Amino acid sequence: MQNRIRIQLPFEDQSHEVYYEWIAPSESPVVLIFLHDAIGSVSQWKNFPHALCEALGLPGLQYDRQGHGKSDGLTRERGTNYMHHYAWEELEQVIAQLVPEKKLILIGHSDGGSIALLYASRHPEKVKAIVTMAAHVFVEEITLEGIVETRQLFASGDWLEKLSVHHGAKTPSIFNAWHETWTSDQFRDWNITAVLPFITSPALIIQGEDDNYGSEKQVDDIMLHISSETKEKWMIPAPCGHAPWKKKPEEVIERIKLFLQQILK
Repeated sequence: MQNRIRIQLPFEDQSHEVYYEWIAPSESPVVLIFLHDAIGSVSQWKNFPHALCEALGLPGLQYDRQGHGKSDGLTRERGTNYMHHYAWEELEQVIAQLVPEKKLILIGHSDGGSIALLYASRHPEKVKAIVTMAAHVFVEEITLEGIVETRQLFASGDWLEKLSVHHGAKTPSIFNAWHETWTSDQFRDWNITAVLPFITSPALIIQGEDDNYGSEKQVDDIMLHISSETKEKWMIPAPCGHAPWKKKPEEVIERIKLFLQQILK
């Protein structure tokens, strides 16, 4: 099932539409919400959300953030707090319109993982559990180097063509918004560790040992600062890279299933 909802952002006259898809919708009081990466979309998740929902026997919801996939394009210049806006404005409205009474399991990759952490810090009563994969909580040189390398690939290879399959005419704008924001001088001091102590939900924090966009320090900082009584760190041996769900889908699904089964008892 698929549909669109309209999001009205605070302090703005304009609104935008967000595209979403249900996975195995049911009357379950718990729902998984999948939050894609910085240049990701619903279609780029491929079968992973469906496979995880099937393994858990739970419904899921996935959506394209503004500027991504089949959702409307960006309507404002991206600032250093763009992930805060996605978490505390857009995601809040998605949840309010589609799953207002549900308990949430947030599954976030990269930017999506950071957005999951931000949302959970403000709404601990709504979040049953969090699973992050390659989430960022501060800026590292390895991240910036990875972004610059990706920019070079985008300019010289077939990245534009591949991404256009998912984002259409919005592809250059969403790619440039990501690249230009992260490599700007203003973004160097971006850091969300101050909100992490407000997170009390059980959390599984995953990252590949050979992630070219972040080091193990990201995972360690999350583990150190969140207040969750139940929390696990999982560093996946190489080869894994920045997208564990893509490189090691069976292992990742099994590990998430084992972690969440403890929470859902």
